[in-house]
Amino acid sequence: MAFPGMYTPPGAGGAPGGAGGLSEEEQVWVKRFQRGSESCVAKSIMAGAMGGALGGAFGLFMSSMAYDTPLSPQGQQITSLPVKEQLKRGLKDMGAKSWSSAKNFAMIGGIYSGVECGIESFRAKSDLQNSAIAGCITGAGLAYKAGPQAALFGCAGFAAFSTAIDAWMRMPESD
Repeated sequence: MAFPGMYTPPGAGGAPGGAGGLSEEEQVWVKRFQRGSESCVAKSIMAGAMGGALGGAFGLFMSSMAYDTPLSPQGQQITSLPVKEQLKRGLKDMGAKSWSSAKNFAMIGGIYSGVECGIESFRAKSDLQNSAIAGCITGAGLAYKAGPQAALFGCAGFAAFSTAIDAWMRMPESD
């Protein structure tokens, strides 16, 4: 029996018995993998890992737009150093900014994905309301240390953003 979205090895589509040419042991492993990848913990870990990768790339890109240009006071201090030292400091700064951005994106992706999955499991529905609620909880949770007003704005902002993105992702493709 083939499930929607399930990987079918080449040449296994028309095998008799619906097993797809897989042995019993292979079928058991496929089912375990599917169940594991559908769990909220696995979804949260995967979203965190992908968020970390995206955040690292974003941080690397943004580090090239640093505030210490040759015209700024910090940049004038750096340009007076030998080239080897400039490269060393530049690479160290790029690494620090990439790591910081990767951690933040991973945290946000993991939290949001886990909360949304939990809400979807609890409600037994997959709709835009899940995105709004998960966005609100995530935004408020990330901003709560700054006070209730910041938590309220974090809730509203993250809920609006996540709902808009989810609505856009759910739009039917036009050919």
